[in-house]
Amino acid sequence: MLEMIEAQLHSAVQGTCSGQYGFIIAVLEIIDVGPGVVLPGSGQAEFRIRYKAIVFKPFKGEVLDGVVTNVLRAGFFVDVGPLRCFVSKQLVHADMKFDANAAVPSFASHDQVIEKDTKVRLKVVGTRVDQTEIFAIATIKEDHLGVID
Repeated sequence: MLEMIEAQLHSAVQGTCSGQYGFIIAVLEIIDVGPGVVLPGSGQAEFRIRYKAIVFKPFKGEVLDGVVTNVLRAGFFVDVGPLRCFVSKQLVHADMKFDANAAVPSFASHDQVIEKDTKVRLKVVGTRVDQTEIFAIATIKEDHLGVID
């Protein structure tokens, strides 16, 4: 019975996002399983479970590494694990300009090029938390941020 509860817990919460706790990356262990309550009409049981999990909830000022997924004239999107960040063109170094004439859309300066699949280091400047998702706005305008190898 405990194996079935554990399997159901893993499939129900692992890989989801909670506004309160952030992204639930992995369930580590079950601490306590409360008594089951039979749901009327269906015969199913509901259990209150306490468990430990690895979570990821970004906060303002946090520095993260990610991969560019989409480059637009207005900025570019970066995936940091399950989190999607947007870096506006106003939050990019002043010498970086959008290059629409390149083979792939990119932001380029004399020593850096940001295009799809480029690894970048960014700093979160704000987040918006929904019931089931977290969005972030980030910058690469400060020292030690931008393209990484």
